[in-house]
Amino acid sequence: MKDSYILDACALIAYFKKEPGSDIVLQFFEQANIEHISLFMHRVNLLEVYYGFYRDDGRRKAEAVLKDSLSLPIMFVDDLGERLFREAGRLKAAYDISFADSFALSLASILKEPLITADHHDFEKIKHKETIKFSWIRGQVYTLQSALSALGHSGNVLEFKFRTIVKNDPA
Repeated sequence: MKDSYILDACALIAYFKKEPGSDIVLQFFEQANIEHISLFMHRVNLLEVYYGFYRDDGRRKAEAVLKDSLSLPIMFVDDLGERLFREAGRLKAAYDISFADSFALSLASILKEPLITADHHDFEKIKHKETIKFSWIRGQVYTLQSALSALGHSGNVLEFKFRTIVKNDPA
C-alpha cells in the first residue's frame, strides 16, 4: 500500500508562488505522478487557495491557479460526512484555528496521514496534543518569545534577558 499525504492550502500556495518549500511540494507532486504516493486535499482548502489568489492577484490569476490545481495529482475531497463534520468542529473549538485549517487537520486526523504544511505558527500548538502527523515544507521560524517558550522559559522577554544577564554576570 502506498503512502498518502494531506495537502494544506499553504503548501499549494507556496508551490504556485515559488516560496520557500515549493521545491519540497514539487517532490510530493513528482512522487504522486509516478504513483508512489497519494495526495489528498479537502475542497475547502482549495477554496482557501482560490480566494487568496483572487484577493491578492485578481480573478484571472485565481482562475489560472484553480485550473492548474485541478490538473495536479491531487484527489480533492468534497465530502462533509458526519465524522469529518464533528472532527473539524472539535479541532476548531479546541485550538482556535481557521475554518479551513480545521478541514485539513480533520482529514489528516481521520485518514491518519501526515499533513503537508508550512504553518508552524498555527499547528505547533497541536503537534504535541493530537495524533496528527505533520510534514513541514520549511523550517520553524521562531519569534524570540516563542523560542523562549519552547525552551521552557515563561514570562516576558525582558524578564528572561534580565535573569540571564544577572545569572551569567561574573561580577
